Amino acid sequence: MELGQVVRELQHSRNGISVTTEDSYVYEANYVILSVSIGVLQSDLISFRPPLPRWKTDAISNCEIMVYTKIFLKFPYKFWPCETEKEFFIYAHETRGYYTFWQHMENAYPGSNILVVTLTNGESKRIEAQPDQETLKEAMEVLRNMFGPNIPDATEILVPRWWNNRFQRGSYSNYPIYVNHQLINDIKAPVGRIFFTGEHTSEKFSGYVHGGYLSGIDTTRALLEEIRKEKGRKGENQAFQLEPFEESRRMTGKRASLPDLVNSEGVQAISAIQDAKETTKRAGNVEEDDA
Repeated sequence: MELGQVVRELQHSRNGISVTTEDSYVYEANYVILSVSIGVLQSDLISFRPPLPRWKTDAISNCEIMVYTKIFLKFPYKFWPCETEKEFFIYAHETRGYYTFWQHMENAYPGSNILVVTLTNGESKRIEAQPDQETLKEAMEVLRNMFGPNIPDATEILVPRWWNNRFQRGSYSNYPIYVNHQLINDIKAPVGRIFFTGEHTSEKFSGYVHGGYLSGIDTTRALLEEIRKEKGRKGENQAFQLEPFEESRRMTGKRASLPDLVNSEGVQAISAIQDAKETTKRAGNVEEDDA
């Protein structure tokens, strides 16, 4: 296993795969399991030579990727209601999704003094593109609209950037409720010796961690089955090539020669031809004697 390597190209053929990394190292393999996110597949981080077939690229491009951002704000003390039955509160704004869903962490981590606000898609991309201090300013304005002007400023802020991370390019896949099953089948279907896995290949649990885990198990089983089939095909080809030689050795008890490689019917045919030649030769000799 090689850690810290950034894969930039997969060159694949019927005989194997070459994996080229960002620092120009090349690794050879019989098969590859590709577990990058659907967002990375939609980006240009990894190139394929030859390119993936049209049915594959169409399926990848037709899968929506969600951006789901949880912003963490730490305060010197609590100023929000934090009874056991009160964990979430909602802010209404004219802009859809503008710092809407809030959650305190006191139930999970007592004394942490942390609030979490969730943003998605367009708002996530917007705040990822701006400095954290600007995001902090916006979030504090929202909190003061809800809890009054005298609340303390946050001492720390954490803003994940799933969309701008080239190794993620989003948070998770988002299939519609009435999804075309062929779309998922095409996304997870292997291309030659490249096998695809990840939460986006799980029909039942796409978008979830256990979807990624279960899809990894399914993909591994599919690859092992393909390896067994390949070994079986090679074994059959080898047996087919060796069978005439082994048969001739059993017939003669010695190293095979060209006549030995003929099957039993062929041997009988050759014997009949030789007998016919001998008969013709003897007949010719008799006619010469009579003359």
